[in-house]
Amino acid sequence: MSILSSVGRIATHYSAARARYRSERALLSLPIELHKDIGWPEIVVDAQNSPRIDLAP
Repeated sequence: MSILSSVGRIATHYSAARARYRSERALLSLPIELHKDIGWPEIVVDAQNSPRIDLAP
């Protein structure tokens, strides 16, 4: 594996993580009523961690 392929793989993972973070942030900015209307999973707010989307049924 070359250095360039490793850097490319890391950049791809970073880009996906950033997109996921931006999506979560946009979802958290919506009112709770809209979350329920569009069927998004419940959002769990933990005091020690940042708010995260709970995908458990």
